[in-house]
Parts: sequence; structure tokens; C-alpha cells
Amino acid sequence: MILRDLSAGGPLPALQPTPVFVAAVNATPLQTTPPTPLPTAPGGGSGWLGFISDRNGNFEIYVVSLDNFMTINLSNDSAWDADPAWAPRFQKIAFASNRDGNFDIWLMALDGSSQTRASVTRSPANDRFPVWSPDGSRLAFQSDYNGNSDIVVVKIFDGAQANLTNSPANEFGPAWSPDGSRIAFTAIGGAGGEVFAINGDGTGLINLTNTLADDLFSAWSPDGSRITFESDRDGNRELYATAPDSLGGSNLINLTDNAADEAFSAWSPDGKRIAFTSFRDGNQEIYVMNSDGTEQRRLTDDPAGDWSPSWSPDGQWIAFQSNRDGNQEIYVVRPDGSGLLNLTNNPADDLIDGWQP
Repeated sequence: MILRDLSAGGPLPALQPTPVFVAAVNATPLQTTPPTPLPTAPGGGSGWLGFISDRNGNFEIYVVSLDNFMTINLSNDSAWDADPAWAPRFQKIAFASNRDGNFDIWLMALDGSSQTRASVTRSPANDRFPVWSPDGSRLAFQSDYNGNSDIVVVKIFDGAQANLTNSPANEFGPAWSPDGSRIAFTAIGGAGGEVFAINGDGTGLINLTNTLADDLFSAWSPDGSRITFESDRDGNRELYATAPDSLGGSNLINLTDNAADEAFSAWSPDGKRIAFTSFRDGNQEIYVMNSDGTEQRRLTDDPAGDWSPSWSPDGQWIAFQSNRDGNQEIYVVRPDGSGLLNLTNNPADDLIDGWQP
């Protein structure tokens, strides 16, 4: 996940161009401090939320339990570890780490053990933001081995890889369709940002937006029938939805239709609601609406900034980023606005990075 505070720059470093990409076959085990076993969340609640934190002096990957607030450092290394992505079917977490000097994609078990550098990303390039295909057989990620950011897909079991985009533009934010057949992403070139969709093998590229405006940050509906994204085509940033096979946004719907800026669309697991961030109250607040844009309702009410909502897998909670305590913290709230909790509550910066499915 790419964290973006619309009022301040994000905390993660930008990709730095490097010209060479060399794949290797074997993974090299990393000796780490024995991890704390990940316990079963009591009561069958909403489980674990992943985040990165610099509470130990560098950014590392943590999980926190919504049931008892237990917090575990999973990566536990002196390097910068970020961008965790869960593949529970294979009991793996993919993440990015610069422990070898540049960012590569690493793998570890769900409890943080068995950390290995993924064989497919051993290169001088920076590889970031891995995203698992729904069946866990492939990883899509961003790589700058051509000097710009491209979307690369690799098969986990045999290491076969393909640069899906391979263009002079910068492509980022890969998002798999629920059936694993297509990937939506954002491309930024000379004319601003556009949202594209492409088959997982690199065929069938479609420009879904095709305007001179900035169209960014796509998210699939759970049934795969729609893609939401941000656009400033009406003079301010709004949330739109389109069909994934719609050339140039011919089936486009403006979901928010407000004079303020809105961003960070997040679909509920059942596809009936969308959480988002809005500036309509003069600062960033968390809102929720029906998936057709009706019944927009504010969930948070604080003079600080609240942004980047993320639904729990059971749909009972929405986690979000907040600076209301003077630093970056992660809060959760019920979809009706009740039950506000500070999950992290630490003087360091804690940055949301998604729920463990």
C-alpha cells in the first residue's frame, strides 16, 4: 500500500533508478532473532492489522491484535522493512527490505520466521510494494530496473517473470482483480495520470480513464465489476467508478460529487459500501457511503487529519491513519462511527499497511 497524507509528503523513500535487473534462482535464508509465535486472536474477532513503525529506530513490520492490542515485531531487522502483503493460503508475507543496500522483495512466514530474499528480485534495482494474486501463485510489484517504475509479475514457484508495462512512463499501484485475471494500475507520463487495466500475462491493455486530468489509485470492487479511482477532471479531486472493460471511462460515475477533495477509496468486503477520506469539513475526515455514492456519512470528527481507511476482513471495523496525537497513529472505528480506538498508541510513527486476511 502506498501511504499518502494529502497535506504532507509520505514517509517512504521514492524509488531510485538503477539500470540492471538480474534474476536468481535460489533464496538465501536470513538468520534473525527467533520471532514471537503469532497467537490465535481470542474470541474469533477481527484479527490482526499490519503496520510499519519506527519505534525501534528504523521502520519495521508489525502486527497488532484488535482483540487484546498485542503488538509483535515481525521483521525485526536493523534495515528498513515495509510494504507487507499477506498470502495466508501459503502462510507467507511478502515485503520490501533494503537490508542488502537496495530494496528487494523478501518472504517470511506469518509469524515472522523463515525470512528469505525472494529469488526473483535479486538485483541492483529497487523492487517495492508487492501484491499477491488472489490464488497466491504470483506477485506483482514495482521495479525501477529500467530507470523508471514498471509493473512486474513473477510466478512464485518457478521464478518466471514478465515486465507488464515496460514503458517510459512511471507505473505504480498494481491491484489484482478478485479473480486474478487482470491488474489495474496507475501510469504517470507527460499528460498526467491515467488508470489502466491489463491481463496478468501482459496482454489486453486498456486505458480506463483517458483524460488530460490526473486519474490515480485504483481499487477493485469485491465482485470485480467496478474499479474506483481518484480524479481531478472536474477541478477538484473526486472519487469515480468505472467498469474494468470500459475504454476511456465510457461508463464513468462520479461517486462523491462534492466541491471538496476526496481520496482513498476502500471497498467493504461485501461490496455494499465504500470508505473514503474527505476535506469537506476543512480537514481530512473518514466518511463512508453506499457503493453507488448515496448516503455519505462522516465517521470521524477531529481537527487533526484522518485518512487512508481500510476495512477489516469481517467488515466490522475500519482502520485509518491519524495524526490527532501529534504523531502518526492507527485508529479503528465501527462503520457507524462508534467504538473509536487507538490501536498503536506509541510516540513513534505507526503507518497502516492492511489487515491480515
